Amino acid sequence: MPGCNLLVRTKNARHRGPTVSGSALSRKRTLVMAAPQHLSASVDETVYDAVISGGRVIDPETGLDAVRNVGIDGDRIAVVTEAVLRGRRQIDARGQVVAPGFIDLHSHSQAILEGRLQVLDGVTTALELEAGVAPVGVAYERAAREGRPINYGFSVSWASIRRHVVAGAQLTGGALGFQHGLGSDDWRAPALPGETSAMLDLLGHELTDGAVGIGVLLGYAPATEPSEYVAVARLAESMGVPAFTHARPLVEQDPDVVIDGAEELTKVAGETGAHLHFCHINSTSTRYLDRVHRLVDGVRAEGATVTTEVYPYGAGMTGIGSDYFHPDRLHVLGATGTPEDVIYARTGETVASRERLLEIRDADPSGLAFIKAFDEAYDPERLVQIVGLPGAAVASDAVPLILDADQVLDAFQWPPPQSARMHPRGAGTFAKTLRVGVRETGTLPLAEALAKCSLYPAQILESAVPSMRQRGRIQEGCYADVVVFDPETVTDTATYQDPVRPSAGFAHVIVNGEEIVRDAQLQVDVLPGRPVRAGL
Repeated sequence: MPGCNLLVRTKNARHRGPTVSGSALSRKRTLVMAAPQHLSASVDETVYDAVISGGRVIDPETGLDAVRNVGIDGDRIAVVTEAVLRGRRQIDARGQVVAPGFIDLHSHSQAILEGRLQVLDGVTTALELEAGVAPVGVAYERAAREGRPINYGFSVSWASIRRHVVAGAQLTGGALGFQHGLGSDDWRAPALPGETSAMLDLLGHELTDGAVGIGVLLGYAPATEPSEYVAVARLAESMGVPAFTHARPLVEQDPDVVIDGAEELTKVAGETGAHLHFCHINSTSTRYLDRVHRLVDGVRAEGATVTTEVYPYGAGMTGIGSDYFHPDRLHVLGATGTPEDVIYARTGETVASRERLLEIRDADPSGLAFIKAFDEAYDPERLVQIVGLPGAAVASDAVPLILDADQVLDAFQWPPPQSARMHPRGAGTFAKTLRVGVRETGTLPLAEALAKCSLYPAQILESAVPSMRQRGRIQEGCYADVVVFDPETVTDTATYQDPVRPSAGFAHVIVNGEEIVRDAQLQVDVLPGRPVRAGL
């Protein structure tokens, strides 16, 4: 049942009106154009802080898909109604869709500038959950001190804790980037029984400090004893939080892997009762996605809690010093398994040989690099399969901006320098989902695409983070995280060659009741983001 209504003041309670049946896009477009004729002539005399009027309001949870007016007071949606509303700020949404702000469960781009790129892609909450940080308190304090354009939050990093216990590395709260140290062999060594206990104690402490879950980069340490992952999952279950898992390789990708990554994740979910989230199931499953999804569906039918996420791109990106980029391991995720699958992002260089790859890994092990899993231009069916994966949330796996060695980035500058590089998914994931999944291929009804971008991520988190029951929805009493966009023009513009171009088509983006995108223009002096923490 919808959970936001009880928070609204009694005087603002309004009848929602009937939902619009049918999912044909053409029918919905006709409804949008006919908006003024369908609105009630009654007038609500309340003066709201802001009013979004005449838009096609889509709430994925209740099924509302109709022309409505939305009144906002403070940081909450006060009313969704057919009545005419008055507001101190009026937003004319005729001909546009009004939807919940998008929630990105997988964003390593946690600085102000990257957050601005994401908000122009409709994102109102971006969380670092796959890699995580440690200590989480340091990361939350830094974000609060600097301010953020969108809501932010962190899991606790199993990899960082493991590096600290097994290899003696310092804990930085994520200050050095998610990819720091992933290429070192020392942290991937087998853990002694006392070290495992120490890791679990530290993970538990971080969870009591508000970490949203446990981020488990198991695929970066594929020789880890399976019993260690079971122990981490049991801890997550006992604390009531998900474990956001980058799974080990599949047996098809690496016949020598300790255990098939998808079989391990699904089996452990069933055995422990833990909520295990399968990060970027598209990129770790590559061309075996059908088999992996069948495994997930099977354990779900048996009562296990396994959730998934996807991003609509054919190339991944991570630290070039990681296990995936060793010349002998490129076959795990690469299309051809040769160095030519790799592009070193700092220079844009396509790696020409095994020797050159080893040289870069030695010189810049934390440097980011692309690895091509498939060519989107020549394999569009696979892209459509990814976008349409049933039940999967959309998550970007955005990475931090990369600059030339002599450049210093001002965190508050806008726009980003044209020389900056990143994966285009950091700027365009959600608009690309709408473009490819809805408008160009019809793979997804618009309401389903919006659910993947907003409601599903909120539902994945809400057992651990109760406040997420009040996000990802357009309902009275919910937080006013809202996007207004044109379904006919919304599109990604970022490319692999020009990755910092913002998405287009988002006319307004509101975060906690504050308009951070107004008339398609970023408001650079607005930093309304708030922390998302477990238990709150």
